[in-house]
Amino acid sequence: MSGEAETQRLAPSAAARPAARNVFAIPAHVPFVDALARGLLARHGDDPLTLSRVTLFLPTRRALPALRSAFLRQMDGKATLLPQMRPLGDVDDMFEAPGLPADGPELADLAPPISQLRRLLMLTRLVRARPPSPGSAQAAALAASLARLLDQMQTEGRRFDDLARIVPAELAVHWQEILEFLTIVSARWPEILAEQGLTDPALHRDARLRALASRWSATPPGDPVYAAGSTGSIPATAALLGIIAGLPGGAVVLPGLDRGLDWADAALIAADPAHPQHGMVSLLAGFGMAPEEVRDWHPWPGEEHGAGRTALVAAALLPAAATDRWRTLRIAGDPGLDRVSRIDCPGAREEAAVIALLLRGALETPGRTAALVTPDRGLARRVAAELARWQIDIDDSAGQPLAASPVGSYLRLVAAMAAERAAPVTLLATLKHPLAAGGERPADFRRGVRLLERRLLRGPRPAAGVGTLLTLAREDGDAGRLVPQLERLAAALAPLDDLIARRTVPLGALIDAHLALAEWLAASDQEAGAERLWRGDDGETAADFLRELREAAEVLPEVEPRQWPALFEVLLDGQVVRAAYGRHPRLSIWGPLEARLQQADLLILGALNEGSWPAETSADPWFSAPMRAALGLPPAERGIGLAAHDFQQAMGAPEVVLTRAEKVDGTPTVPSRWLLRLDMLMQRHGLRFDEVRARDLLAWQARQDAADSVRPAAPPAPRPPVAARPTRLSVTRIEAWMKDPYQIFARDILKLKPLDAIAAEPDAAARGSIIHDALDRFVAACPDVLPPDAETRLLALGRDAFGALLLRPAVWGFWWPRYVRIVRWFVEYERERRKGARTLATEVKGRLEIAGGFCLTATADRIDRFDHGTISIVDYKTGSPPSKPMVDAGLAPQLPLEAAIAAAGGFDGIEALPAEELLYIRLGGGEPPGEALPVKSPTDELVAQSLAGLERLVALFADPATPYLCRPRPELPNAFSDYDHLARVREWATPGGDGSEG
Repeated sequence: MSGEAETQRLAPSAAARPAARNVFAIPAHVPFVDALARGLLARHGDDPLTLSRVTLFLPTRRALPALRSAFLRQMDGKATLLPQMRPLGDVDDMFEAPGLPADGPELADLAPPISQLRRLLMLTRLVRARPPSPGSAQAAALAASLARLLDQMQTEGRRFDDLARIVPAELAVHWQEILEFLTIVSARWPEILAEQGLTDPALHRDARLRALASRWSATPPGDPVYAAGSTGSIPATAALLGIIAGLPGGAVVLPGLDRGLDWADAALIAADPAHPQHGMVSLLAGFGMAPEEVRDWHPWPGEEHGAGRTALVAAALLPAAATDRWRTLRIAGDPGLDRVSRIDCPGAREEAAVIALLLRGALETPGRTAALVTPDRGLARRVAAELARWQIDIDDSAGQPLAASPVGSYLRLVAAMAAERAAPVTLLATLKHPLAAGGERPADFRRGVRLLERRLLRGPRPAAGVGTLLTLAREDGDAGRLVPQLERLAAALAPLDDLIARRTVPLGALIDAHLALAEWLAASDQEAGAERLWRGDDGETAADFLRELREAAEVLPEVEPRQWPALFEVLLDGQVVRAAYGRHPRLSIWGPLEARLQQADLLILGALNEGSWPAETSADPWFSAPMRAALGLPPAERGIGLAAHDFQQAMGAPEVVLTRAEKVDGTPTVPSRWLLRLDMLMQRHGLRFDEVRARDLLAWQARQDAADSVRPAAPPAPRPPVAARPTRLSVTRIEAWMKDPYQIFARDILKLKPLDAIAAEPDAAARGSIIHDALDRFVAACPDVLPPDAETRLLALGRDAFGALLLRPAVWGFWWPRYVRIVRWFVEYERERRKGARTLATEVKGRLEIAGGFCLTATADRIDRFDHGTISIVDYKTGSPPSKPMVDAGLAPQLPLEAAIAAAGGFDGIEALPAEELLYIRLGGGEPPGEALPVKSPTDELVAQSLAGLERLVALFADPATPYLCRPRPELPNAFSDYDHLARVREWATPGGDGSEG
């Protein structure tokens, strides 16, 4: 529709206009609830009984206490009878309260509404009945999307019968498939509701609102009726507002309407759903009114100061087609920017800390109030956590998702633990939850869980089930005391384990078993599990949710038990925990809708980034934009317009701070479109926000966690007493002693050994051990001439060494083919080598006494003897062997030192013989599969050099003044050490020195 046609539509002729309506507005810069209360007192306050007969509709239930507080302020705390306040957003509360008809002939045939949870389960059953039948969790997610579609269609008064009209046969195949799928809600769903005598919540709400509008249209009430704060975004609500505005004693009070708009402006705004005034302009168009015809509600002192800022924000948010006015716009009077600050913070953490400082600072002034307004619940939680440093408890009035609460997370973990058959990570997460006690003293239970982790769950992943852990505990002496605890856990898990093992089970039985396990695990030695689990705000919310879920469970008779954790997550979505008590009297965190009608001396608008405020517009999973328009559904941009109205309303507060994070999770952000528009308009007119305050706050935030002085950490230099220093090391530890003595200090003196990972996956080290094991057994069995079936025997030894790991796809698909190539190369290489050498021993232990009382030990992979009497020291490497320069420099002394032990006759069962060859056999399995890499430097020189170096090392560390430094020679290549974090390497290492970050 063209602009002129839209203007004509919005500006009907005088003859066509309906009777005058009582529509008022309270500007954005005036505190809404206080002005509303003052106006009502001015109209009806002379007689308290008259005021009590007034019926007042507000948008939400949470607006009611704000208005009650406003009446107290306007009455200076004096007692008075208040109007009958009703929430438009909760029809049941609205009609069940005295003063309004709860039924009547219009509602005689209206069926009761179906509960949201029961409807979700019923739709899930319908989705699963359609081929190809999805799993329960996926079906529930689709059902939740269908429920939202139902609500939207019914709220807008649209019929699914129109779908065939907007999806012609020639349209894309996938749209035809969607249309056919939607017969669930267009045909089958109404039949099911009729059979059960129920109705959809949106239809039920609309029917009651329209019935009330119809009754009052025919028979106006005798007492005054007001509706305040609503913009009529729901058609049924808009219809009721239209009736109220036309009642003799009725009035509608709009929040933040720009009354300076003429018919032409209104036409542009009506065509722009992302504009903040779009909703109210559309509502007024339905009344046959222009914004300029709306009257002021009641005078408010000091309006002039805030009016300039309101006008500036309205100009910045003009529709795109009208922004050419910025060139000729004149800023009249004070724009009110002296009490507006903008703070662009480096990141989300800094933004939360700055906001917490602002809220904390407000408490320094007696009686001063402050609030954070943000749609970003993550920011709200971070701010609450920051305030806790000053022992300030503040609640997010939008609530906390039940799934993220302590009880919700515990219930989710219990479900996952059972479905995954006590997989190590999930089992530990569940048992370490603060609510888990297993019938014991919580402290004793925690000790048992820590022992379970150390002894049974770290290292290779055990087989599934608690039964496996019981077997391991009985075989492990240290873990033996866990047996009673594991037996009780196995018994408690048994009913749910039995259900999980089945293909499908009744939903009710699954819920019962889940809750029985959760309550058993939550019990302590002093309290039953139900007492610990269902108390507190989150416990009560979870109990109510699960009670309703259990009552509706027969709707979905069979589900796949292994999908229960995912299905439970879908069912939990949308459940919110709200604190009943403990809100701070002067500090608040509000959502944008809640802030619309409330006031605070300082209002902080947080997370002003695109994608956050306004939220990112998500694509409709069912309809394209043209299809939505053809159906008469509002465009997705309408949500942006509602968010823009909340922003515009909040900008009218006495003092405003705008905050945003320049990066979130390391990703650069884009400022909110409203900030960008304000920037452009203000720059054109030479206006600025308060920049001094922004700089001060960012500086304070940076300083609050900064130390008064910083002394950089120095590399550790421990000097243990000589008696504590090791006098025995293996040849493999000598290299670490030279390159990183701190490793020796941590492992051999402090006796600190790294813990294995939980349920560790096989890694390169495991692969090396497996190949070493197979080759060792093969060579030990065939020390001389190889048998004809050598390759077959070595493959069989490999299968035995790999064992159950071959069942893993990654091992079978990647490791095993490499091993096969290694076997083929190794057998061919060995046949040639055996022509002049035979193997004396494999995995043979040896030792050598060094001057100064030091003992050098070794376990040689293999020692071969040549026919002419000398020997070869062989080391298998599945990784890269040391380079020749490293060996020549004495920095890889393993094989030379083993040769020294052999020359001294230090290997068990082997006579003293000189080593002619030091040989690395690299076994990578790639191209080439294997490679024999003899050390080319003279062996006797390397042996003498390595022994001399070791003797110097022994003498050096025999001096009590010698420290065990961490990486004393950064120019040498150093692999990652398990002790780097203990040495705090990242705090003192220079970038580029040893590869660590500074």
